[in-house]
Amino acid sequence: MMTALLEIENISRIFRTGDKTVNALAGVSLSISSGELVAIVGTSGSGKTTLMNILGCLDQPSSGDYRIGGRSVAGFSADELAASRRQNFGFIFQHYQLLATLSAVDNVAIPAIYASVGARSRRERSISLLRKLGLDDRLDHRPNQLSGGQQQRVSIARALMNGGRIILADEPTGALDAKSGGTVLDILKELHVAGHTIIIVTHDPKIAAHADRIVEIRDGVVVSDRLTHDRQKTDGTLAFSDNTPIGALSAVSRCLLEALRMAIRSLVTYRMRTFLTVLSIIIGIAAVLVAVGFGEGARQKLSDALGAFGYSVIEIVPERNEGDGGASNIKTLVAADADALADQSYIDSATPEVQTSAQMRFGHTSVAATVFGVGQNYLRVKGLKLVMGSFLSAEAVSQRHQEAVIDERTASRLFSDDKSPLGKIVLISRVPVVIIGVFAQPPWLQSREAEVLLPYTVVKGRLQGPGLSLDALAVRVVDSVDATVAERAIVDFLTRRHETKDFAVYNYDQMRKSKDRASQTMWQLSSSLAAISLVVGGVGVMNMMLISVTVRTHEIGLRLAVGARRIDIMVQFLTEAVAICAAGSFLGVALAIGIAAVWGRTSSGFSMIISAGTIVPACALALGIGLIFGFLPARKASRLNPIDALSRD
Repeated sequence: MMTALLEIENISRIFRTGDKTVNALAGVSLSISSGELVAIVGTSGSGKTTLMNILGCLDQPSSGDYRIGGRSVAGFSADELAASRRQNFGFIFQHYQLLATLSAVDNVAIPAIYASVGARSRRERSISLLRKLGLDDRLDHRPNQLSGGQQQRVSIARALMNGGRIILADEPTGALDAKSGGTVLDILKELHVAGHTIIIVTHDPKIAAHADRIVEIRDGVVVSDRLTHDRQKTDGTLAFSDNTPIGALSAVSRCLLEALRMAIRSLVTYRMRTFLTVLSIIIGIAAVLVAVGFGEGARQKLSDALGAFGYSVIEIVPERNEGDGGASNIKTLVAADADALADQSYIDSATPEVQTSAQMRFGHTSVAATVFGVGQNYLRVKGLKLVMGSFLSAEAVSQRHQEAVIDERTASRLFSDDKSPLGKIVLISRVPVVIIGVFAQPPWLQSREAEVLLPYTVVKGRLQGPGLSLDALAVRVVDSVDATVAERAIVDFLTRRHETKDFAVYNYDQMRKSKDRASQTMWQLSSSLAAISLVVGGVGVMNMMLISVTVRTHEIGLRLAVGARRIDIMVQFLTEAVAICAAGSFLGVALAIGIAAVWGRTSSGFSMIISAGTIVPACALALGIGLIFGFLPARKASRLNPIDALSRD
């Protein structure tokens, strides 16, 4: 007597569609032993397919009990039902349910993916099964390159991939011609002889006649259950048992690795839709990096400029009260103030400053010039560098030597034909001066006018007229002293010296901090706008994945039917979303670097700075967006009912 393998007891299945209730099964009881070849027959709508779905754990009864090998499946979780399908059943569908984008070998291998079988072992077993079914020359053909009979044989091989102890065949010959149908029936009978339990669902009595036992169902009730003949044992030509041990990957690595492979294959298949979605991520990532790069470049330029000028430089100008418009009438700052400040321990150096505008001529060339009257310490105070010649000496300042130091650009404009401007005499408002040096003009000082440095005594005596008052004093604070502390000391010192506060102090360190704050605000604004564009790209990813779930409903149903767990489906779609964002991130970074390179070649201003410290967070943000916006579609896909998914048009 054969051992009972599948047992159903008083099973009912009720479907509710709107206000209507349909009793697909009503109190069905049935026992199927191991090794039987059973045909379940009935007309369309009789409930035979519903019974098969319950037997294959694709559906669950509304009431009653179903046992596999004596174990009840009542209360099984979705993952436990998936495990039962994966370990016990092989499905042969009327319309084959092959994935159009996969070859015959890959279609057959699908169930083994969810059984933790390594890729190499999967392929070897798949090829072996297809060869036994006479498809040696069709291994790498896709379904549209196969005949109906060949497709059904691929479906049979897939049903056997994980062992196929129990084969459930739903109208296996319904879509085939007589010859192909006969071939499929012969294969099923040989599998029966080899020890597989075969359950065929059909409406055709001729097909049912090949079974050892026929169960007839009508209006959801079993009306007959009869043996047709004794089981015939013959030597089958197919040997499907495969006891060769196959290596298993760890659950986590298998899930992620296979999900990545399937994700790449799917994205390549739907390449245009993938490209449009990736494009939104490319734009978002590039926008983020360019915005941050501009902000960082501007900040760096400001830092370099103020660094050359000196964070510890303090300017002192005449001003009775802050914002007083009558500062030009205040004549209190004098050269002696600079000398007195220079003697203070917290001051590194000091220089007087006066300024005027004049025409500067050499030969037939005339340029507009800004003339600065300065002391011998001007270069040190302002952090400027001499590139040629010498600077104004203390004697030149005190003796009013008519000597000048000009900037590099002015030197090239006036003396383009000469190797050196040193020793040349130029006229500044009819005052002849000798050029003794050339200084490098820093970015923060660049202007269209020529820059000329003269002793302040010469500017006061020959260009501005008599008087001792200065336009400003500039001091450089000792590096070890905080500029804010030095500023307070200068204010106290000059207030006592003048017996009133008739000046204003500008601390360039405070200016730097203020500009840094403004730069930071602009960076945050531009980065926020760029991040919004990245989020918009994430919405595009979600839309694409939702469309993908709809388009690939049959695929999801098939994967669930052959044993995929919900987490497997979810990880697959999440991996696709992350893969899209990863590809977009890579290309977006490349685009941003390209833009930065072009900007660096064409812009005479600051450079865009794109660093790893910016790239890594931006890419991490993109991948996070892929996970966040891919979650909803992935969850939707994982919760599809396999029966609904397989039957959906």
